[in-house]
Parts: sequence; C-alpha cells; structure tokens
Amino acid sequence: MENIAYVILGLVLLVVGGEFLVRASVGLSFKLNISKMVIGLTVVSFATSAPELLVSVNAALSNSPAIAINNVIGSNIANIGLVLGITAMIGPIAVNNTFYRLTWPVLMIFSLLIYYFLWNDNILTLLEGIILLVALVAFLVILIRSARNNKEDIEIEEIDDAAATISYLKIFTWLAIGGAALYFGSEFLVDGAKEVARNMNISEGVISVTMIAIGTSVPELAASVIAAFKKEKAISLGNLIGSNIFNIGSVLGLTAVITEIPVVEPLILSRDIFWMLGFAFVLYPLAFIPKKFGIERYEGVLLFFAYIFFIYLVF
Repeated sequence: MENIAYVILGLVLLVVGGEFLVRASVGLSFKLNISKMVIGLTVVSFATSAPELLVSVNAALSNSPAIAINNVIGSNIANIGLVLGITAMIGPIAVNNTFYRLTWPVLMIFSLLIYYFLWNDNILTLLEGIILLVALVAFLVILIRSARNNKEDIEIEEIDDAAATISYLKIFTWLAIGGAALYFGSEFLVDGAKEVARNMNISEGVISVTMIAIGTSVPELAASVIAAFKKEKAISLGNLIGSNIFNIGSVLGLTAVITEIPVVEPLILSRDIFWMLGFAFVLYPLAFIPKKFGIERYEGVLLFFAYIFFIYLVF
C-alpha cells in the first residue's frame, strides 16, 4: 500500500512540476523575445515532455532500463489510444495539411528509427542518442520554417499573453519549484513502481508500459479533454503527435546520451514496440477515411478499445 502511495505522490509531483515548468518556460521565452509560434512548437513541447524525461533518466541511472524504454513506448501508445481516443469520442477532431505533409511522416520515421536502434543490438547507445537529438532539432527547424510560411496551417496551443508580464523573480521561483517537483516526483515514482512490480510479481516493463505511462500522459489527457469540451480545434492531433516525437527524440535521445540503455525485457521488442508502431501507423488511414481532414467519434471508440485490449494483453 505504501508503495502505491509513493507512485501516486510521484505522479502528482510530476504533474505539478510539469505545469510550473511550462509556465516558467513560456514567461522566460517572452522575456527573450521569442515569437509565440516558436514557443508553442518548441518550449511548450519540451516542458510537457519533462516528466517522461526525468522518469527515464532516473530509471536508467538507477539500473531499471526497462522502465526508461517502456515509459516512452507506453506513453506514446497512451497518447494515441487513450488520449486521442477519448478526445475524439467527445467530438470529431479536425486534421490539417501539416499532419499529412510533415508531422505524421516524421512520427513514423522516429518510431521506425527507435525500433531499428533497439532491434539492431539490444541497446540504445550514445551515438544513437545523438542521432535522435540531431533529428529532433532538424524536425523543429523544418516545422518552424513551415509554420512561418503557412501561418494558418500550424496549430499552436493557446499561450497566455499574461506570461509576458511575469517578473524574473517569479519565473526563477517557478523554475525552482517545477524542477524540484519533477526531481522528487521521478524519484518517488521510479522507486515506488519498482517495489510494486516486485510485490505483485510482475516485471518493471509491465508497470512502466501501463501505470507509469498512463500517469505521465495525464497532463496531455487533461489538456485535450478540457479543450475538446470547449470545442477548441487547436488541441489534439498536432500536440499529441508532437509529444510522441519529443518523447522519442528528446527523452530517449537525452537519456541515451547520459547513459546507454540496454533492452533487458524481450517483450519490449517482441510486443510493446509493435503496438507503438501500429498506433502511429493507423493514424494516417483514420485521418484519411471515410473523409479527409478528420477523425470521427467512432474512430475514437476504436482507438480507445484497441488501447484497452493492449492493457489486457500486457497483464
């Protein structure tokens, strides 16, 4: 029971820490005169991937590589199956041209790249981590250029202009609170999850691809559901796909640069990663059929039930 409390406390701290980090980052970006569009595409995405990053680095350093890898794989599956599924069930989701031209192909490239790196030699090396980070930077440069050329086509999260007036003292206080909450949250979550896995006699991989992954996807779920009820079209696909690309590029990329990540659980490569590839791949036909530029309610139901089936298989 105590360990489950640690897991819950860890998740709460990660959500709080992530929120403070996003606010502080946006405030700082305004102070540095960075355009709103660039803040939305880069700073906010980095900040919302911070919980996954801290959990993965912490897990890899504390000798739990399965948690480091499966946290990202599970989070990418949850973002599409759970978050997008539930959001589409609330109301149909509009898809823009950038999805077909840029973000979906890039998501597939990153997903296939991580599969190849892990399958090739059962380890994510320093060099592979650097390749992922360089690819992420290249993607962001192309995305920002593309957004400058067709302003109406790129979805930008609502960024609060009030952030422009925040004082430096407040920004650094928020950064400190966010950083501390993320650090302790990841400590509690990883330690608690390892103990829960031990007590329930299941693998760390199972805990991380389900419990931890759903936990670190909670902020995306909350933001998407609130936006769907407000009927804001700008949520959704762009942000979730961006989050999945960041998870692979920055989270696994940076973790591998800090310490190489070995594959210790065969199921990661024989089952979990194929679910991640499948969920990423199926987005294209879903957004194309029956009509282009939209994901319908019943398609959301399909995604959600596919996710439930995945969880059932894992356990």
